[in-house]
Amino acid sequence: MKKNLTLRALTEGALFVAVAEVLSFIKLWEMPWGGSVVLSMIPLVLYAVRWGLGPGLLAGFVFGVLQFTFDGGFAIGWQSIIGDYLLAFTVLGLAGLVKRTKAGVFTGSLIAGFARFLVHYVVGATVWAEYMPEQFFGMSMHSPWFYSLLYNLAYMLPNILITVVVFALLYKPLGKFFRGEDLKAV
Repeated sequence: MKKNLTLRALTEGALFVAVAEVLSFIKLWEMPWGGSVVLSMIPLVLYAVRWGLGPGLLAGFVFGVLQFTFDGGFAIGWQSIIGDYLLAFTVLGLAGLVKRTKAGVFTGSLIAGFARFLVHYVVGATVWAEYMPEQFFGMSMHSPWFYSLLYNLAYMLPNILITVVVFALLYKPLGKFFRGEDLKAV
């Protein structure tokens, strides 16, 4: 029985990461220095909520490697590679902290989205600080922390909201799947 669950977790993980990778190429909006509004958080959060923290972190890490490899790898150094790709996508697995709970996909979306935002925020304020423009969104920029806050909120907030809205729209027909109730029967 445990062997079947392990095989199913690996199979679902591979499929969900592949779907996330495909969705990442459909950019609804893209920022000039990287970061975009895409639907790729949805399958990663769902996988983490279904299977838990460990598998979720692993799926996020694999997705981060794929993003760096296939999405152009827009980085200015090793710190940016680790922060903006490996760490930022790995933390999406933190949605697994609310594994198989009734509101798991919603709470998990908020936890994962906030954690990813936080990573991008810190990397933006430290690694990308030297690229801060004088003007951004019609405001004078004096602090890399404020600039990073605005920049990263501009695409992360829509990503989080879209993820929550998609889960809300699909919750009634797919709620048992979202809560992992189908896994209890295996």
